Amino acid sequence: MFRLLLSVLMITLLSHTVRAQATAPNVVTTESTTTATVERIERSSRLLTFRAGGNVSKTVIVDPSVKAFDDLKPGDIVTLRHAESIVVQVRPGAALSDVKDSTAEAKKAGNDQVLQQLSAVVKVEAVDPQGLSIEYRGKDGRKILRSVADKRLLQGLRVGDQIEVTLTRERIVGIERPRR
Repeated sequence: MFRLLLSVLMITLLSHTVRAQATAPNVVTTESTTTATVERIERSSRLLTFRAGGNVSKTVIVDPSVKAFDDLKPGDIVTLRHAESIVVQVRPGAALSDVKDSTAEAKKAGNDQVLQQLSAVVKVEAVDPQGLSIEYRGKDGRKILRSVADKRLLQGLRVGDQIEVTLTRERIVGIERPRR
């Protein structure tokens, strides 16, 4: 009886360990750029309000190490460098979802350096680690093929997995003026 109980316990623990390893998130952080027009500057709090591609203004905190911030004026056109991370995590049984903007929630949770955070749950249709691509189906039923910049995002993914993908753009880590 004891051996049977011990066997059941070991199988249960092993299955939870395998499941935990399978659902560990794949995370890749890179640096990206955005060309923008400076709208407003608050020097004391290092807040920069800018407009990039469209009519939506964004306000961000600029890291103190970025010395170019001190020379900015409203109307300047600049290239902003910011950190960007992508998290892919298997979510068994999760319902497919449309893209959700979770920027406000990320800021409320204490990450005031977030510029934008988007997430969605999708179903994997095909994974090509050599070609660095993934095909998935969204909530609306459309199949989408995306290239992937880093193969670590594809590790452990299988056809049929429901995955949550979260894109976070944060922290201004550099400001450059375009060359004339």
